[in-house]
Amino acid sequence: MSDLRELYQEVILDHNKRPRNYLKLEGANRTAEGYNPLCGDQITVYVLVEDDVIQEITFQGSGCAISKASASMMTATVKGKTTDEAKGLIEAFRSMVTADLNAAPDLQAVGKLAVFAGVREFPVRVKCATLPWHTMHAALEGQAQLASTE
Repeated sequence: MSDLRELYQEVILDHNKRPRNYLKLEGANRTAEGYNPLCGDQITVYVLVEDDVIQEITFQGSGCAISKASASMMTATVKGKTTDEAKGLIEAFRSMVTADLNAAPDLQAVGKLAVFAGVREFPVRVKCATLPWHTMHAALEGQAQLASTE
């Protein structure tokens, strides 16, 4: 189990050091900003939705390794999905990181995002991991207010 935990940590660190889709998306038709007051994470998510499909999604911001890695993996995962599929992933991700410690993650629902299952062992870090997802949800819903983990 410790080998698996180390692999997960490596994936998170890789996405933190070399985040995927880390840029301002010119031509985005949906945008939202998010903030985690607990640790200061700030993120902006840019989405281009056409015919209810996420054609492109990027992010910018600053924060801890968990929030940046979560945003990186989120953008890579939802690109090409319908908005309803993305919203389903938001719920699956949230459920996974807030689930009971003895519950196994639903790999069918979250796939590679299972690397974040260990976050539930550190309740203060759950907000770091979920901030990008709250922010993407706000963008998809066209919400103008700041998305927050509070």
